[in-house]
Amino acid sequence: MTNTTFSTLGVPAPLVAVLAADGKTEAFPIQVDTLPDTLSGRDVLGRGKTGSGKTLAFSIPMIARLGRELAGTRRANRPTGLVLAPTRELATQITTAMQPLAEAYGMRVTTIYGGINQKRQVEALNAGVDIVVACPGRLEDLMKQGFVKLDAVEITVLDEADHMADLGFLPVVTRIMDKTPSQGQRLLFSATLDNGVDKLVKRYLQNEVLHSVDEAHSPVAAMTHHVFEVADVDQKNELVRTLASGTGRRILFMRTKHHAKKLAKKLTEQGIPAVDLHGNLSQPQRDRNLAAFGDGSVRVLVATDVAARGVHVDDVELVIHVDPPMEHKAYLHRSGRTARAGSAGDVVTISLPAQRSDLKTLLRKAAITVTPQQVTPTSPAVTALVGDVAAFVKPSPRAATQQQGGGRSQGANAQRKRAARSGEAAGGEARAPRRDRSGRPARSGAAPQGEARAPRGEGQGQRGQRRSSEHAQPRTAAHGSAGGSGGSGSGQKRQGNRAPQPLRVGGLVSPSKSGRSPRRAQG
Repeated sequence: MTNTTFSTLGVPAPLVAVLAADGKTEAFPIQVDTLPDTLSGRDVLGRGKTGSGKTLAFSIPMIARLGRELAGTRRANRPTGLVLAPTRELATQITTAMQPLAEAYGMRVTTIYGGINQKRQVEALNAGVDIVVACPGRLEDLMKQGFVKLDAVEITVLDEADHMADLGFLPVVTRIMDKTPSQGQRLLFSATLDNGVDKLVKRYLQNEVLHSVDEAHSPVAAMTHHVFEVADVDQKNELVRTLASGTGRRILFMRTKHHAKKLAKKLTEQGIPAVDLHGNLSQPQRDRNLAAFGDGSVRVLVATDVAARGVHVDDVELVIHVDPPMEHKAYLHRSGRTARAGSAGDVVTISLPAQRSDLKTLLRKAAITVTPQQVTPTSPAVTALVGDVAAFVKPSPRAATQQQGGGRSQGANAQRKRAARSGEAAGGEARAPRRDRSGRPARSGAAPQGEARAPRGEGQGQRGQRRSSEHAQPRTAAHGSAGGSGGSGSGQKRQGNRAPQPLRVGGLVSPSKSGRSPRRAQG
């Protein structure tokens, strides 16, 4: 296929220069397909797998059109461009990609999401911004408070629309979209069109052009999948340590926040610097850990599914599913952290004997064909993936404390309380329901009269997704995690001096053997 430059696609010279300065001179397939239409003002539905270049595919035309046609028209609290994203990580990633392009036209971009104080976001809106990149929950909250109006929006982008649908955000997205002018340009990018995304397309896109980039022509085709089967948990733990010991960047995915934190700490103690990324970290802690991973201070990131979308770090050579995910979509999006933007990468899934059947089903649904291999930590297939082993790094107590981020500090607790008040959860992780003293789910407060309640969090699933959340895992899931499980309650949230909460299995509360309530059973 002939390589296509951005200038030949009609991208304005100022933006071509910015892209070239960042080493981007040739467009990816989804950019080649969509840019002629988006630059001319057409509504576009873009379908492409993660890592295919969608962010630039909508950032370039938005900034090019707004910069040329609406320069000097900035007004307080009335942006002309709007991008909706499902998680704060993705929103931040989009803003980072947009910023240098916007500066070429003197435009301002700001990011809006929950989990932090809204003061700076309100100040930015009051000062006037051209483009808002927002998560739906916080944006709607600020709209209700009168801090932002969408009547001047000329271009709206819905990114990862399928993920917003998975997380139950479509009602909020619909209310937001209804506030934008109907004659504006709409761009919708999604990997799939299921779970109600097609309804968004029918309702908001007019005479849209569909562009779909299949896997054969996508850079994601440079991804190689491996399934490593091990005999027991001890062998699995050693295999994880071996795979993490290489010199390149790698991301290890765990199913629970508890085990992500525990594994990052264990690897660091073994001389392999690692940081964790999950919903128990405050936003500054997340930013610090991601920055350390991005600048090379550490080469291993241990994450839950919060990092499966929106986190892009260049040159991640290996993704390891330490705990296989529950759903095939999660597998694809986790795996998409490597082999991005034309680079090659490898994906390893570690399987215990009891997980073999479920993993086979998951890979079939993900359309991944791979032959499992029985391995040990010293097998040639493992050694080939590890490559050069990095030098041992003696852990310092101070560095370990910084990396782990004080998960239960008062600041983190206050952060979570603010997140709850603003209607947003951390990243892509669902929060377990609160419980009253009897152990039964507590009833949440009623929504304000005449208003539908917005989803509780950016990247937080509805009750139907809690089965795959970190708080509702079967006990067996914890036993297969690297770093040890520590018992049936090891993955549960600590609650000060309270008695432990009853075991949650598949989203249900397991009664005690005596038949009494879980609270009484503990004496």
